[in-house]
Amino acid sequence: MECEALVIGGGPAGLMAAETLARAGFPPLLAEAMPTFGRKFLMAGRSGLNLTKDAGPADFDRAYGDGAGPVPDIVRGFDQQAVRRWAEGLGSELFVGSTGRVFPTAMKASPLLRAWTGRLGDLGVRLRTRWRWTGIETSGKCFARETFRAGFTFETPDGAVTLRPRICVLALGGASWRRLGSDGAWVPWLRELGVAVDDFAPANAGLDVDWSAHMEPLLGVPVKGAALLAGGGTHRGEFVISRRGLEGGGIYAASRAVREGAALHLDLVPDRDVGNVAARLASARGSVSNRLRKGLRLDPARLALLMEFGRPLPAGRDLARLVKHLPVPHRGLRPLDEAISSAGGIAWDALDPDLQLKALPGVFAAGEMLGWEAPTGGYLLTACLATGRHAGHAAVRLLGD
Repeated sequence: MECEALVIGGGPAGLMAAETLARAGFPPLLAEAMPTFGRKFLMAGRSGLNLTKDAGPADFDRAYGDGAGPVPDIVRGFDQQAVRRWAEGLGSELFVGSTGRVFPTAMKASPLLRAWTGRLGDLGVRLRTRWRWTGIETSGKCFARETFRAGFTFETPDGAVTLRPRICVLALGGASWRRLGSDGAWVPWLRELGVAVDDFAPANAGLDVDWSAHMEPLLGVPVKGAALLAGGGTHRGEFVISRRGLEGGGIYAASRAVREGAALHLDLVPDRDVGNVAARLASARGSVSNRLRKGLRLDPARLALLMEFGRPLPAGRDLARLVKHLPVPHRGLRPLDEAISSAGGIAWDALDPDLQLKALPGVFAAGEMLGWEAPTGGYLLTACLATGRHAGHAAVRLLGD
């Protein structure tokens, strides 16, 4: 089957790579294993589709942290302002929330995704769903500038297909939420061909906590007004007491430090210091519970967490210290397949600055399959779009040589 340019993976990174190629005059075939494009993108849209963050480059740099390789520089080439212009160009009106997160006014992903795939079709991109990549045939040869081209094999509704493109962009996602298409099946194939891939681990994941029966009435209740302390960082954000533990944005922000072995603590009154807390507890009357409620205005959720993790409660200033630094016993992060995203992926030393695989010239990678991670809040999706665009431009340059 004739195919000059191939993109495998129909999530945000793959769609952006396909658009970049098509706009340069090289409309690719875009192959997606699932019945529809952007399954994880649509799932993210159920909570409003946080496209990006209204923040400067330094904030994005801090969010990506150590080990992000060229991602911060790549995002500078397609920053939050560029993401907003791109979305608006697809007919999406946007607004900035109170925390700087940027959302479509429609608060869902489906209108934007329909407009995007429609535009790709108009640009000549051949959109193929239910095309599951099954492997690669190289016979030890390189791709670029060789008479032999590697064969990418697929299972399709019409049977087995082999494509031998001049270039290929891989945008296959990480290994979380496998039911949405990111199953990591590609890892052994690339490793066999000499591409270094770091093992996947959960990122932006909930915390596994074994609750006592006393917590049953609090299941599903959000925790507000607290801060999470882990690995020297302080994370403010709401999270939820769930049947399986703690989940939500606040927990996700601390999950990297927890995964790397840091202890986790809660500051139940982050806007007060220990001295103020001790004074308020001393001046309040009644039982310890009443003094915690009235003196510190602890709501039922925070009070329940203190009782769950802190009993037997100490007295005096020791209680104040516990309120400010409450240890959270847990059994680690929830499993990889339940995580919002994954850490690990293709190692940076396996890629050149164009995101081209050194072991497989002519093959590029983008999105979550790269070895980086980001917190939720718009940083993750922005980088997926930016790396897809970056790989697409590099592929265009190669095709134009």
